[in-house]
Amino acid sequence: MSGLLPKHLKSLGTVTGAALLLLAAPAAVGAAEPSESVTVAPTGTVADDGTVTLSGTYRCTAGLAPVLVSSSVRQTPDGPRHGIGGSLADCDGREHTWRNTGQVPASTFEPGAAQVEATVMELRPQGGLPLPHFHASRDQDVTLTAATD
Repeated sequence: MSGLLPKHLKSLGTVTGAALLLLAAPAAVGAAEPSESVTVAPTGTVADDGTVTLSGTYRCTAGLAPVLVSSSVRQTPDGPRHGIGGSLADCDGREHTWRNTGQVPASTFEPGAAQVEATVMELRPQGGLPLPHFHASRDQDVTLTAATD
């Protein structure tokens, strides 16, 4: 009887392997869908009154709740991040542009190097509470230029 056990285990391994391949097939098909992403333009603007404008592109697939593109900026590596607006995303799988404008106290930022974080996120209702679901996020070094009127 002990001679039969290894043979049965070998057959069981073959069947298990085949089943795993079949289960993986839908995942491989799903991977061909457009990926979700967000980019940040290499330059943003800062006005004398503290108004900062950032932009870029995003791509996302359908969400269960409204999806937003948010952005924040800081000018020193250990400095605080300041939120710069948010815009509603159209999650249809195609690439779209985003542009966020926000105001921080005057002289918080000056033209020069900065770091921007852009995030495509939705607040999905879960157990009665809205919890964040991230579609895409990116940290990007940018140059802030003086805004012209």
